[in-house]
Amino acid sequence: MEQSGQQPIGTVLVAGLGVSGAAAARVLLARGDEVLLTDAAEPAVLSELVAAGARWLGPVDAPPEGVDLVVTSPGWRPDSPLLVAAAARGLEVVGEPELAWRLRIAGPGGQPAPWYAVTGTNGKTTTVTMLEQVLLAGGRRAVAAGNVGRPLVEVVTARTADGSPAYDAIAVELSSFQLHWSSSIAPEAACVLNVADDHVDWHGSFDAYRDAKAQLVRLAPVAVADAGDPVASAVVATHRHPVTVTLDEPARGQLGVRAGALVDRAFSAEPAGEVLVELAALQVRGPHNTVNALAAAALGRAAGVDAAAVGRGLAGFRGGAHRNVLVGSVDGVDFVDDSKATNPHAAGASLAAYPRVVWIAGGLLKGADVDPLVAAVADRLAGVVLLGRDREQLARSLARHAPSVPRTVVPSGDDDAVTDGTDGDRVMGEVVAAAVRLARPGDTVLLAPAAASMDVFTDYAHRGRAFAAAVRALG
Repeated sequence: MEQSGQQPIGTVLVAGLGVSGAAAARVLLARGDEVLLTDAAEPAVLSELVAAGARWLGPVDAPPEGVDLVVTSPGWRPDSPLLVAAAARGLEVVGEPELAWRLRIAGPGGQPAPWYAVTGTNGKTTTVTMLEQVLLAGGRRAVAAGNVGRPLVEVVTARTADGSPAYDAIAVELSSFQLHWSSSIAPEAACVLNVADDHVDWHGSFDAYRDAKAQLVRLAPVAVADAGDPVASAVVATHRHPVTVTLDEPARGQLGVRAGALVDRAFSAEPAGEVLVELAALQVRGPHNTVNALAAAALGRAAGVDAAAVGRGLAGFRGGAHRNVLVGSVDGVDFVDDSKATNPHAAGASLAAYPRVVWIAGGLLKGADVDPLVAAVADRLAGVVLLGRDREQLARSLARHAPSVPRTVVPSGDDDAVTDGTDGDRVMGEVVAAAVRLARPGDTVLLAPAAASMDVFTDYAHRGRAFAAAVRALG
């Protein structure tokens, strides 16, 4: 299964020239492959790639004759005319991670750097960046890559001055979109954190979405999942080496919590397991982050990192931007940015961390059902401010499950076009002002939209920045 990455592929059509597509084109050109480029519009990177030897086709609905492989960006749906035409002709279509797996360069021992990979509906970025810290604490030359950080195709072909691989362990985040186009990726250990209703519009059904996630553990020697998530735990249940993590006392084969500490009873030879780190030492809070830390620890232990180094790595981790970040406190009210909560499952985890919340929610729900979320959190809502294209769906759910909770609707995102974000700052200013009117001292105003952002903002990060700016404007 190991490949040197030196064999020529031939003619490769790169479809979509975002970050991962452009990176794939650069690496293929450097190898000497013939590279053809297509996208819906000319991207800014096009002149650079053409100067390096690529050929621009413009928008096309079918691969030209002579193409040996199609590399698609994750945003391109399987029913895109170009990808349908490629499949009809028997052309293989892969994503950038699958290409990266095939192009890995070997080290002095003849083996490429192992991958320790994470997928899930929520928490994967936090878990992968935690894992990066654990691997670094264990003395590995590690990096987080894939759906977070640098494109994998760059990382796996990077060399040191003496020609050796730049990294000896890679913490990999993979989305369901990327996994749909992957067939041979075999991490040394892989984790399916959780699987909840999301991206059904892209995959066509929940079962197809779940199966894309499950693809990650198929060839991995070790499969990790959250025991508290029924779908994820079912995915790994029949694996040859399943490991689960739990917020309870761990059984053999689990990592869990005992007496306020994270404990490993899956990889430790000690009958009672080994203490990894005190829960109080973690810099990120909430039960969902404890699960993330346990999952990162499991993958780190699978990589051979000792218990003390796992603990150091986890204790040294600081959370990422737009993930449950306190951005300000005004008149006794805390304002928390969790713009990364782009689906109901993520929003539910965020809401569970606060006892009384003025919830800012709405955007593009992507076909997700919000009723279970609203029913679960109704008793902690002090008020709700709704925005975005699918706000009325949330409003109907609130009317059913939280009829006494006051709510304000801010008009926004009514058309069907993806926005350029120019109106987002104004909308968020109105949203925050409405939240202030609903809040009282001791409350938390929480931006955890349960929805994607591109109806009003350029992306979730823009949404979070606009929220923080509106809070600062309160004085």
